[in-house]
Amino acid sequence: MSRFFEGIEPLSFKPDAGDELAFRHYDADETVGGKRMEDQLRFAVAYWHSFAWPGTDPFGGQTFERPWFNDTMEGARAKADAAFDMFEILGVPYFCFHDADARPEGANFAETTRNLEEIVDVFAAKMESAKVRLLWGTANLFSHRRYMSGAATNPDPAVFAYAAATVKNCMDATHKLGGENYVLWGGREGYETLLNTDMGRELDNLGRFLSMVVDYKHKIGFKGTILIEPKPQEPTKHQYDYDVATVYGFLQRHGLENEVKLNIEQGHAILAGHSFEHELALANALGIFGSIDMNRNDYQSGWDTDQFPNNVPEVALAYYEVLKGGGFKTGGTNFDAKLRRQSLDPVDLIAGHAGAMDVCARGLKAASKMLADGALEDARAKRYAGWTEGWAKAMADSDLESIEAMVLEQEMEPQPLSGRQEILENIVNRYV
Repeated sequence: MSRFFEGIEPLSFKPDAGDELAFRHYDADETVGGKRMEDQLRFAVAYWHSFAWPGTDPFGGQTFERPWFNDTMEGARAKADAAFDMFEILGVPYFCFHDADARPEGANFAETTRNLEEIVDVFAAKMESAKVRLLWGTANLFSHRRYMSGAATNPDPAVFAYAAATVKNCMDATHKLGGENYVLWGGREGYETLLNTDMGRELDNLGRFLSMVVDYKHKIGFKGTILIEPKPQEPTKHQYDYDVATVYGFLQRHGLENEVKLNIEQGHAILAGHSFEHELALANALGIFGSIDMNRNDYQSGWDTDQFPNNVPEVALAYYEVLKGGGFKTGGTNFDAKLRRQSLDPVDLIAGHAGAMDVCARGLKAASKMLADGALEDARAKRYAGWTEGWAKAMADSDLESIEAMVLEQEMEPQPLSGRQEILENIVNRYV
């Protein structure tokens, strides 16, 4: 056991807790939409932000001092001790990690691989007696300087090979730990300038890379879902995985739309110029929704601040789309969120997650009630009711000349109808 969280007891549901550290809204056993709240939300803690991030930002260095901040296996084991203590305190069912979060970098690829395998054994031993399971694993293919020009899209084939071998080992680790998904986040899969970029080659290499990942999944019998996480711009100026629509087009081009789904982050959706619920609704419409990273951005900063969620109306609309699509299958709610660099104490880490879990619980309950009452769906059905009529359905098999003849015969003079947006917004406000 770690002493990092010493004195902090496991949290429980206490709606009238006052100043006590507790859940005010998240009751794991409460039934929401026909399932336990825990089973609907499927919370996960992000290993990187919670235990590997040193408190830096673009203009300032490290502010956090953690006892495991040394790039050694001893530090990695101490980090794991603290992590599993926090999982128990929060009572979360899942966690997620990058390889680089969990193990130190070795002197060469073989040593790095041994370090990962050793820490995976540590995780496996801890998971035998813990409640927590692995929602997904992934490889960090963006932080090291070798990836400054991308991983799968790097102009150097040696970097492509190194990245592919790294992903292979991370998939093995995820499989060994019983992970329910494997995520690919192309942090630097894009370009800074076309002056030195062969875009066609890079896109072909990215497609080949992803195809190899899918092939290896089937070869090792991994039953989890392969997920891509879209992200625009930051850090690369032109990202190839910009948003849901962009990724779907890429998957279709390479015949992978039935093999790969998406892990969608709130902050990335905003950076792409969309709302979170837009990206979720589109992924559901295209049949590629998988999982979510829950956080929020500072809308004044204009970059990815990865703050814990605190906006119940936004969260409610996101979970509305999740529930409308049938809820999570293998995915869940991963808190890809980090403390503010002035929040130095261990209790801050617990409080940040506890507050976020309460916000998500409130949003989920509001979303479930809205969906059950049908207030929005009834209005939507009425707006598109004309398409259920026989003549409208017949247009699917018609042509322009036949449609023109029908318009003339029926003397159509359609008049615009109100979209009733303000009324619908008022309906949402009743629930949140």
